[in-house]
Amino acid sequence: MNIETSDEFQVRVARHAALADPARLRIVDLLTLGDFSPTELQVELGMPSNLLSHHLRVLEGAGLATRHRSEADRRRSYIRLAAGALEGLVPGAEHGARRVLFVCTRNSARSQLAAALWQQVSEIPSTSAGTHPAERIARGAIDVARRHGMELGDLPPRRLEQVAGEGDFVVTVCDNAHEELAGLGGVHWSVPDPLRQGTEEAFENAFRDIATRINDLAPRVLAA
Repeated sequence: MNIETSDEFQVRVARHAALADPARLRIVDLLTLGDFSPTELQVELGMPSNLLSHHLRVLEGAGLATRHRSEADRRRSYIRLAAGALEGLVPGAEHGARRVLFVCTRNSARSQLAAALWQQVSEIPSTSAGTHPAERIARGAIDVARRHGMELGDLPPRRLEQVAGEGDFVVTVCDNAHEELAGLGGVHWSVPDPLRQGTEEAFENAFRDIATRINDLAPRVLAA
């Protein structure tokens, strides 16, 4: 018989206590979809900043949420669900979509990988686009996809306006694109740009981050 240690038990107690508050449960529901800045959470919840700060401190202290600085505006931070935070818990509501549209700035790495990964786990169509498309898909993205048994499509990077359509469920995977498209709707994943470092490790980290998020989101998106 496996006996849970006292420390493990206290972690569970802290997480259940944190989620017992309606506002914190709502915050975690939102974080199961994507990353939010504190300002965006304020708008979603209609909550004063000092009260939101208190709830975020409780969630971070319980190991349910983490935060990091935006790569675009260093004054901004994003809150995300901590890895393994909801093991054994059921996330929030399902969402309907005609198609899932992944967006980043250059449409050369993160959004291309996300669209390809989505196609492996869902029958709902997916595509990708950029706010300022590059000329070609990044070599590192092509290579990491092949290391994981995938081939990226032949389509070159495309501009968002050429691709977006009615009924799309939009997922931004780039802080710059998310902040540029404020008010577009959808969800945001604050995935670090692998092109900043350009290393194999950076592309592997981005790939794993996106794959984990897609596996979490796919069961909750239904065909509209």
